[in-house]
Amino acid sequence: MRARAAPPTGTTEHGIFVIVFMPTTVHIPPTLLKSVDRRAKALGVSRNRLIVRALEEAVNERLRWAPEFLERLRTVDRETGAAVDELLAAVKQRRRSKEPRNL
Repeated sequence: MRARAAPPTGTTEHGIFVIVFMPTTVHIPPTLLKSVDRRAKALGVSRNRLIVRALEEAVNERLRWAPEFLERLRTVDRETGAAVDELLAAVKQRRRSKEPRNL
């Protein structure tokens, strides 16, 4: 008889996803809070839901690079690659306050 693997984080052993909310306090200027309330009402969502969505967008913003942009970064001509290597070498050589990072 095999031992059952532990369920993935955030799920129960029956595969039911569990969401744990952490109550928190933030201080929002009154004028911004009024704008948030107006926007939430216009969208038909709670103030909390609107704020959570905005925070999710802000946190995940870096994950939304256009595939075309990433592809262009992957395909660099030799001249550009050599220029970047030269620039990195010059930066590493002139650093004084810290050891250079391994790029």
